[in-house]
Amino acid sequence: MSRGLRAAAAAAASAVAAVAVRDLLQRDHALLRNFPVLGHGRYLIEAIGPELRQYVVAGNDEERPFTRDQRRWVYASAKKENNYFGFGTDNDIEYTAGYPIIKHRTFGRTVPRSNPASGLEAHVPCAKVLGAARGRAKAFRPASVVNISGMSFGSLSGAAIEALNKGAALAGCLHNTGEGALSPYHRRGGDLVFQIGTSYFGCRDEQGRFDLQRLKDQVASAPVKALEIKLSQGAKPSLGGLLPAAKVSAEIAATRGIPQGVDCVSPSRHAEFCDTDSLLDWVEMLATETGLPVGIKAAVGDLDFWAELTTLMATTGRGVDFVTIDGGEGGTGAAPLIFTDTVSLPFQIGFARVYRMFAERGLHEDVVFVGAGKLGLPDNAIVAFALGCDMVNVAREAMLAIGCIQAQKCHTDTCPTGVATQNKWLTRGLDPALKSVRAANYIKTLRRDLLKVAEACGVEHPGLIDTASVEILDGRTAATPLDQVYDYRPGWGLPSKADQSAIAALMTEPQGGSAPPSDDAARNLAEVTPANRRRPG
Repeated sequence: MSRGLRAAAAAAASAVAAVAVRDLLQRDHALLRNFPVLGHGRYLIEAIGPELRQYVVAGNDEERPFTRDQRRWVYASAKKENNYFGFGTDNDIEYTAGYPIIKHRTFGRTVPRSNPASGLEAHVPCAKVLGAARGRAKAFRPASVVNISGMSFGSLSGAAIEALNKGAALAGCLHNTGEGALSPYHRRGGDLVFQIGTSYFGCRDEQGRFDLQRLKDQVASAPVKALEIKLSQGAKPSLGGLLPAAKVSAEIAATRGIPQGVDCVSPSRHAEFCDTDSLLDWVEMLATETGLPVGIKAAVGDLDFWAELTTLMATTGRGVDFVTIDGGEGGTGAAPLIFTDTVSLPFQIGFARVYRMFAERGLHEDVVFVGAGKLGLPDNAIVAFALGCDMVNVAREAMLAIGCIQAQKCHTDTCPTGVATQNKWLTRGLDPALKSVRAANYIKTLRRDLLKVAEACGVEHPGLIDTASVEILDGRTAATPLDQVYDYRPGWGLPSKADQSAIAALMTEPQGGSAPPSDDAARNLAEVTPANRRRPG
């Protein structure tokens, strides 16, 4: 053995011996004290356990929050690759209570397109005009039923925000700023929803108080289409937030209107209103001063608030233009485990309870309902539309589209793909120009799939899918219609008759894709009108 190799071996042996001595003398870890050196293997395996399960051990449908199949669909859609699945479902449908089944129609007003690539550029606007019911000066019809949910600059990197905003511009959808204010990265062409959180970032004075003029300046400086007051969110309902001083860079400080290098604490409640009545006063003031539609975002817990809100809207003439319901399934925000796992209702239960309160008071046709909470997957979104959603917001799915690998390190500032970190070395790996295209591809593909399912259900638009089109499995031998599951009355979940007619007329893209009928069939179809067409039985 050469002198160099002997020296290396001696150094390695000395290092191992030093580790062994340290392990024997330390008292923090019994495992290392009893099994010096070897015990470190356990901690190594624990550290890489998520990666082992993700790529080696777990089945296609075992992982959470998104299974491998779900992530594969998002990734393939974002890259315009084949996102089809072969050899049938590997979901355990027969024995999974709560599994939704969408019922296609043999005949309907529309015919699904046959070409797999058809409809990628489909125009699928919202079935309602946002702000029209309350006569807002800047009411508008959102151009997309799929939009990007609120994720703040600070929680996400500047590169990630830029990719999402450019993607929103390419896809023609709305991009919610999140409560972290309107950053330079939000100014890349995408239309915005400005979210107002408890700290009033971007529209606060030097003392942290809400400043109306600064809000109006923000609105005037960017394509802000609506204002959203965030009351709570699914990931951390009723909790405030903390951005550590180390993360408060000069850029983040300037964006939020806070001191650089100082802990940034977000309170859990708003200071501009203290109850439902004063909330509605504030909503009307914001709408009057800006002309914009104004809505609220909340996870669902105590229903007394929603009962009071709908009662006041029905009796006082004041009201919100849209309601965003966030599911307790969690989201991009970091939170204590108890809040992530058990605080606030899951999306379907929470949304249905809130929607019923609006419907019972005759308000459901005048409010635009937005859903959030794993609704960036077509099956979840279809159930949301059937329950009464007019639009869905996507957050984690949009992160997956721009490179997120579900490492679940969003709260550590060590996101390996540069999405949820301010580490400059890690964010340099995320190319906004490329990832924006992938974000747009994903949103367009989701819209296309929603439209294809709507056509399979015999209607022109996802917002026209009713509760009769969905059943929920109770097990292997029974299923319950969606309206019975959530105690809906006939007609609930749909827009008004006028809105239904208007959106059906807007969906004028050529339908079908079937072969042309024979001459005899065409002649017979022309002679038989819907009024006298013979029906079975």
